[in-house]
Amino acid sequence: MEQDDPGEALSELRERRLGALELLQAAAGSGLAAYIAWALLLQPGFRRVPLRLQVPYVGASERQVEHVLSLLRGRPGKTVDLGSGDGRIVLAAHKCGLRPAVGYELNPWLVGLARLHAWRAGCAGSVCYLREDLWKVSLRDCHNVSVFLAPSVLPLLEDKLRAELPAGARVVSGRFPLPTWQPVAVMGEGLDRVWAYDVHSGGPNGQASPEPSSASVPGAPRSQVG
Repeated sequence: MEQDDPGEALSELRERRLGALELLQAAAGSGLAAYIAWALLLQPGFRRVPLRLQVPYVGASERQVEHVLSLLRGRPGKTVDLGSGDGRIVLAAHKCGLRPAVGYELNPWLVGLARLHAWRAGCAGSVCYLREDLWKVSLRDCHNVSVFLAPSVLPLLEDKLRAELPAGARVVSGRFPLPTWQPVAVMGEGLDRVWAYDVHSGGPNGQASPEPSSASVPGAPRSQVG
């Protein structure tokens, strides 16, 4: 009996075309894997949120994190990331001196991942990740807010920010701008772009800056206004 040549078998497997049944099986397997990922990472949080307020998780890029920190660096007060995902923005904020830094994330798997990242960075007892619905947390003591949310929920977010943020607070929105607020600074290009907004008066009548201005933006020479 001839012994099979592993190299020849591998070459044959690479050159062989998949039949219709095999393609169907591969597609089914991929779909099952995608469903498992959805069920474990996303669905636990989405079950508690109305459909119109659900936002899929997409982690911020390194450039996006840098831009957020550039527009918040040096500011006093509590810093929060709404929908903090794996916690990268909160951890980076703490490292650059924005303290206390808190992340609100509803998905328990992402909260656990964020805490793991903080532990590996030696910051487990310094940063805070809370499993909370961002639509239900109070922002009345928050002075620096980071958000990376879908355009469909930003009008509702504006109402929440306007009603709860104190005077002097700053909001940095990544990927998409707030629909009716005027930014004081814009940084980056394409999907890496972030917008900064200042709140002039707190409470139910709080308003964002009516006109762009770079005077109060840390690192203003690197930002683009308008």
